[in-house]
Amino acid sequence: MDEMEQPSSLDSEGTYSSMARPSSAFYYRQSEPTSITEIHQIVDENHEILIEIQPMDSGFSMMDGSISDLSTIVKERNLIMLSALGGVVGVAAALKTSLKDGISGSSHDISHRQGTFGSNVFHKDAKSFLHFVQEALQDILVLVLLVCAALSIGLGIKIDGHKEGWFDGGSIIFVVFLVISVSAMASFMKNRLLVKIFEASYSSPVTVVRDGRRRQISISEVVVGDIVLLIIGDQVPADGLFVEGHSLRTDESSMTGESALAEINPGQNPFLLSGVKVAAGYAKMLVTSVGMNTTWGERMSLINSEDFDVETPLEARVNQLAISLGKVGLAVAFTIFLMLLGRYLTGHTKYEDGRIEFIASKTEAFDVIKHVVNIVAVVASILFIGVPDGLPLGITFILSYSMKRLMMNDEAIIVRNLSAFETMSSVTVLCTDMSSILTSNQIKVTKSFLGKEWIEGRSRCAVRQFLSVTATDDAIHSWAVLKLNMEMNMNTRDFSILDIDASCPEKRVGILVKNQLDKLIHAHWNGDAEIILSSCSHYQDENGNIATLDGPEREIFNQIIEDMAANSLQSIAFAHKQIPQDEYENEENDQNIPNNDLVLLGIIGLKALHQPGVKEAIATCQQAGIKIQVITSGNVSIAKAICSECGILAPNQDGSMVKGVEFSNYTDKERLDKVKNITVMPRSSPLEKLLAVRCLKEKGDVVAVTANGPNDARALAEANVGVSMGKHATAMVKESSDIVVVDENFTSIAQVLRWGRCVFSNIQKYIQFHLTVYASALVINLVAAALVGKTQLTPAQLLWVDLITEALGPVALAAEEPTTELMKERPVNRADMLITNIMCWNIIVQALYQITALIALKLKGKTMFGIREKSSDTLIFTTFVLCQVFNLFNARILKKKNVFKGILKNKMFLLITGATIIIQLAMVEVLNKFAHAGRLDWKQWGLCIGIAAFTWPVGLFTKFLPAPDICMETIFSYLPLE
Repeated sequence: MDEMEQPSSLDSEGTYSSMARPSSAFYYRQSEPTSITEIHQIVDENHEILIEIQPMDSGFSMMDGSISDLSTIVKERNLIMLSALGGVVGVAAALKTSLKDGISGSSHDISHRQGTFGSNVFHKDAKSFLHFVQEALQDILVLVLLVCAALSIGLGIKIDGHKEGWFDGGSIIFVVFLVISVSAMASFMKNRLLVKIFEASYSSPVTVVRDGRRRQISISEVVVGDIVLLIIGDQVPADGLFVEGHSLRTDESSMTGESALAEINPGQNPFLLSGVKVAAGYAKMLVTSVGMNTTWGERMSLINSEDFDVETPLEARVNQLAISLGKVGLAVAFTIFLMLLGRYLTGHTKYEDGRIEFIASKTEAFDVIKHVVNIVAVVASILFIGVPDGLPLGITFILSYSMKRLMMNDEAIIVRNLSAFETMSSVTVLCTDMSSILTSNQIKVTKSFLGKEWIEGRSRCAVRQFLSVTATDDAIHSWAVLKLNMEMNMNTRDFSILDIDASCPEKRVGILVKNQLDKLIHAHWNGDAEIILSSCSHYQDENGNIATLDGPEREIFNQIIEDMAANSLQSIAFAHKQIPQDEYENEENDQNIPNNDLVLLGIIGLKALHQPGVKEAIATCQQAGIKIQVITSGNVSIAKAICSECGILAPNQDGSMVKGVEFSNYTDKERLDKVKNITVMPRSSPLEKLLAVRCLKEKGDVVAVTANGPNDARALAEANVGVSMGKHATAMVKESSDIVVVDENFTSIAQVLRWGRCVFSNIQKYIQFHLTVYASALVINLVAAALVGKTQLTPAQLLWVDLITEALGPVALAAEEPTTELMKERPVNRADMLITNIMCWNIIVQALYQITALIALKLKGKTMFGIREKSSDTLIFTTFVLCQVFNLFNARILKKKNVFKGILKNKMFLLITGATIIIQLAMVEVLNKFAHAGRLDWKQWGLCIGIAAFTWPVGLFTKFLPAPDICMETIFSYLPLE
């Protein structure tokens, strides 16, 4: 072991300097002044090794073993170990990072760092396809069918020989595994989609410094060694160390449970943990660990993959429906079992040649066992349809598939959970803000005043102090450079920043600076003109003279602000105050920047251009029965002007405008009585927005809230659906929201609402289709068992029908796209029954038609069409399958009469129906022995198609009949759908 020496640290020049020995001793060896490549061991006073660092061949100063130790230092906030590494400067040197310019950012450097330290991905591994196959094989019905199939094969070979004896059992096994494969594939696709949604929900833009330039990248692209810039509302993207900044405080409640804000500083607490929120200030941080190696990653590793697959309210209702239907199906299957077994044992069943199948003391035991096994297999197959376990899976698939299509069609929309997507169909009130939501990102300065005078065209000198170092807004900066020909760098290079107050950035921002030329200290403020004006006691006129801001003068400035607001201009005021050097030096370090007795420098008016199509999108929402309620912190006049231009506020509708403070001063009863009548609520605080959302929900409304400011996080979380707007929305806002609209386009909100209604409509279509098959299949087999002692469909045929119903049906109907008619209907009432009167009426009429037609074929097929019994069974089987195919067309349109409208746009629907017909043709003409079917001639095929196609005119006729209200109440009132 090396000789013990005095510990060292890296000074500002990047070289080691001696420092006093702390309580712990450190072993190290130094060879390069800017590296810690040969520090071998760090031990405590008990000579226990805390960290071991050795040279590595990867090009970085730390090897893989020490990276986990570095991660531990941050997680455990170990200052002693950090000091032993040379502090932040030493760690940066070891990671080959410049604290000023960041990493190089080259593709080679990035890939090298990702390969060495890992990627910043908080992932959950998707389950494999085989996992879902294994899960499906654990179904009791599947096991029963496989056991029956195995017994059937053995008994069949014993009785009928090797050539044909295995057909019955083999066909069951083949179709069972086909059903399992398709079901497992649907579950696999759903799981993969949910994993992608989970990962996307934690992907937000981050600002980093690379090669001396600021760049905005995805959080997943952050690597160890990156210099990340943090501002209020950001979520810390990885574990790291504080480099520099002002007044940084973080909310670590999500990680530690502590409600108090943590102060981050270079001396006592330079540690930043991934997942925490920046509550105040700004800073640079050095990333030390990423991805699953971070504090947040450790938490994610403890989350089971099922945790993000949360059951939505609609899925819960469908599950309850499936349970209720399952009880009915179980009763029917048990009844069929008793009928089949009773008729067989009493000698009421016969072979095709007329011989009685069972004669006591004469029928061989193998024949009896085989027949009983076949009965069990038939009953188990009936239960596949009668106990609709696949119904909830089909609903979830439609939800997931539709959500994926929405995000693929519009990359600006990210849906973070299925429940919110489903809830969009029921939204009755949309609470929104004006900032960056009703207006676009294109903002320009249209009016500007120095003192009381309009300054357009004035000299640069006259407005230089007016802009000072606070002109950081892009629109203001561009105006100063392009319109006034100012060189803005001259305004900032002579100043050093001492402190920044951005605790309320949507209202005002304060900055404390020191002029390096005259050493004077200034407090500068800019923000909402009314608020800044209220903090001013003097103003600077157009000649640079300071005058008292008395009553008449203040009224002039108030009028300027009102005139701007009336013209939809956002007024921004600039003010400053010079602070004596001795006064500043005597102040405590944590004292706020002075914000009273300011000198008003000037006012500018910002014009935000309306988004293209926003007025039409608002009209669409209003037509759909959705009330648009604007709750904004903005000025009354500007709120009125913008809302009138957008069509939210009708002419002479001033009575529907209520200030936030007035709303909060109402009694509880007054708020509940008046909240629905409010259209615009200007001058509202985040707490008043939250109060309005709660009142609306208490009144029974389904509320969606759109926002982009960190103070709106509580309102977003309280709403039924929270929507964060804009790529610059803070991580705090995004985490509180259910849907992220990246492009800040209000028309995207209308798009999400349209898709929400579409997915609910598609779910209702699938339920109608599924229940039609459910009812007709159970009744047909029940009647056949009672009349002839045999079910009409064999196990293989029943499983094929189940595959169409629970796998192919939802895929075909999930592909239906939103229509304009959906936004002409009222929002879906979540208190209504899931199965409407119209759906119930369609189910009954279609099921009755199929049952009647197929029973008639069974009983009268020989006399009416002259077909043999074997052909009759095949005819019924084929007709039944084709009825479901043609009924898919009826299910496409629940209310309208033209079921073919837009059919050519739905390629998936056409593909599914076409594939089903082709497979049915192959089962009858090629695989008929497996399907227990006989081949049909072209006339018989024509008969099957004709009977099945008649479901179309039956469906059309049904829609001309009024749906009786008593229908659904009588049939479904006993089903616990809630």
